[in-house]
Formats: sequence, structure tokens, C-alpha cells
Amino acid sequence: MLDFDRYEAVTFDCYGTLIDWETGIVGAVKPVLANHGFARNDAEVLRLYSEAEPAAQQGEYAEYREILRRVMRGIADSVGFTATETDLSRLADSLGDWPVFDDTVGALTALKTRYKLAVVSNIDDDLFELTAQRLGVEFDEVVTAQQARGYKPSTRNFKLLLERLGVDRSKILHVAESLYHDVVPANELGLSVVWVNRHGESGGGATRPADGKPDLEVSDLAALVSQMGCRDQS
Repeated sequence: MLDFDRYEAVTFDCYGTLIDWETGIVGAVKPVLANHGFARNDAEVLRLYSEAEPAAQQGEYAEYREILRRVMRGIADSVGFTATETDLSRLADSLGDWPVFDDTVGALTALKTRYKLAVVSNIDDDLFELTAQRLGVEFDEVVTAQQARGYKPSTRNFKLLLERLGVDRSKILHVAESLYHDVVPANELGLSVVWVNRHGESGGGATRPADGKPDLEVSDLAALVSQMGCRDQS
């Protein structure tokens, strides 16, 4: 059982944890597939994304808008069609409209009364700004992939966050949905980490499977806030 009184800061992944990126991804990709004559259900769309994203992030750093273009091209190649320029831009163009989870704002507001809050996210600065205004709190620190010049699961993103936040890693609790992007590197750095497993036993989703070892697993942010003894403000 985690001793929540020992922590001074709670850090978050954003897309998948605070933002319902899977609904956003499906809403962007599925119509593109349909326009090219391919019918895929939501689970199949997310599987295609989970396979294309890690490949798109290999090699030299590229901004996330370009990564999302590569992801869409990878999905098109996998399914078997040639993506148009409009298709390639669809994910990035839709990102500002990806929905906030119902429990996000209340949970962040409650946690902000007791802890420093920070975000470490695989995103461009300008794209995050489209999201930040809907999260309901001002974060003490935000580290984007654009600032770190790399993508999680690289530990460099977390190391930059540790440097900026100025809190000993033993007093930081990281909260994330992705075992692959977050739990594994958090384990490597010795951070306490909570896995927000919104899928339950069904698994799947938009992230590559990985053998991360969270200190705590919860079904959503409301459950975490309850365990931490904070009052959800939603």
C-alpha cells in the first residue's frame, strides 16, 4: 500500500490518462478508412495505431505533428491504400477536440489542493496548449516531447521533468495509462507509479503491450483520488 503522505508532487501522462485519446483516435482514423472503402471496428483501429506509433517515433526526433502524419501513413500502408494530404493531417488536426475524461478535472482540482502537479507528454507545445485550457488547473511543470527532443518510453523526458520540478524522486507519484510509454521508464528511474487501467481485463487499446510493474492499479482517476483521501471536485 502506498503512503500518499510521503509525496509532494503528482505527475501525469496526458493523452490516455487525462484525455480520452482512444475516442479521439477512432474518431479521426475510422472515417479515413471508410472513405477509402475499409471498414474496421474500434478495437481494430486502435490496434493499427498501437502498431504504427512506435515505428513512427524511431530515428531522429521529429515534432509530433509529423509523427502523427507518419502514423496515419503507416496505418494506410498496413490496410492497403494511399493516404491523401488531408488524411495525413487528420490526427493532428483533430487532437484539440479529443475529449477530457469525465473524472479528470475534478481529480486534478482535488489533487492540486495537496500536491504540486506536472505533466510529461509525447506532444508538441502548441498542441498541448489546445488541451491545457480544458484541464481546469495550472500545472507546476509541463514537459513535452518537443522540449525533451524525444519520446517516451525514453527516460530523458522524465529526467527533464525531475530537473525542473525540483522534488526528490522518492516524493513523486507518476500516474499514467500506458505501461509501455510510462510505467516501464518510471520503473527504470525508481519512481512510484500508478497504472490507470481503464480497460480492465479486456486489455488492448492504443498502446503497445509492455511488462511494466506499477505500484498501484486503479480503474480511473476518481478511484485514485478516493484512495489518496482527496475529495473529487467534479
